[in-house]
Amino acid sequence: MTRRFDAVVVGAGIIGAACAAELKRAGLGVLVIDAERAASGSSGGCMGHVVAMDDSPAILDLTVLSGRLWREMAADFADEMEYSPCGTIWIAADEEEMEAARSKAENYGRRGLTARVLDSKTLYDLEPRLRPGLAGGLEVEDDIVVYPPACINLFLKGVEVMEKRRVRRIDDSTLHLEDGSEVRADRIINAAGAAAPALTPGLPIEPRKGHLVITDRYPGFCRHQMVELGYVKSAQKMEAESVAFNLQPRISGQCLVGSSRELVGWDGRINPDIMRRMLERACGYVPPLRDLSAIRTWTGFRPATPDKRPLIGRWPRVDGLYVAAGHEGLGITTAPGTARLVADEILGRTPPIDPGPFRAERILEDNPT
Repeated sequence: MTRRFDAVVVGAGIIGAACAAELKRAGLGVLVIDAERAASGSSGGCMGHVVAMDDSPAILDLTVLSGRLWREMAADFADEMEYSPCGTIWIAADEEEMEAARSKAENYGRRGLTARVLDSKTLYDLEPRLRPGLAGGLEVEDDIVVYPPACINLFLKGVEVMEKRRVRRIDDSTLHLEDGSEVRADRIINAAGAAAPALTPGLPIEPRKGHLVITDRYPGFCRHQMVELGYVKSAQKMEAESVAFNLQPRISGQCLVGSSRELVGWDGRINPDIMRRMLERACGYVPPLRDLSAIRTWTGFRPATPDKRPLIGRWPRVDGLYVAAGHEGLGITTAPGTARLVADEILGRTPPIDPGPFRAERILEDNPT
């Protein structure tokens, strides 16, 4: 028998789970389908940093909205989320990067975020293990860290989930599964991350591999998420390889070390050269990292788009189909905001921010064939 739902979400990562929770909260009957298991993809192996980003006004709108929604969620579920209000310090190596820190502070201040420019002395007071000679930085107090798999479990509470069920094709109001069964829905949301183009041909999303390293437990080793200001330049360039300093304290006392980016298709093998460069970069900013024991390394795939904006909203080539994918390194940050925009469009509600810059159909306007 073919089952029917008000909405079906394909993908049980952070984006799909958040969309399912938002639609269920609105009273819809929702099913989530995943080819593997919930939180088994990129969302299950990333840093969990919820960060305001000012790459563009649209991205800042979405990240600020999402940060607020995450903090509201933490008011009730902080323990279950492994919620840490550690804030972010953007590290400035020189005066040029200090200018970037001041510019970010102004952008954040205009959006009501608590951000302060740090001189060199204050920087070392906050994080004394940083290497000598840094110019200063920017502290963003509102940024947080969560544990994505735990958050996915929270979003999916009370939602029906079909795991290990691969969708072969989506057409008007119907999902065709590899086992030959079908599921029908008034609305279908493709939230399959870097795999989304396999179900929706024409989506310009490609996998961008990243490496991570987690250490043993060293409580208090660092107190803030630390990111070099050069990270933004690294993340924005769609070049073959790049590394940047990114260090995250976990509430377990462990340290999570990143980051790298590679365009190598779906090759998930660890690249020893990239790993070495990434760790050398991190130890160059925090030399005592060399004395810590790493207990695990792994890779994951960010779903990247050419214009660095996610695709959120109606996909007009298939009746009833919506897309929520292409968030690259901001999937955890923007999950609740993305879910709100998707639900608002489906339900005809007024969105809290302008959804125009994220419309999935903008791709068709650029490539009408």
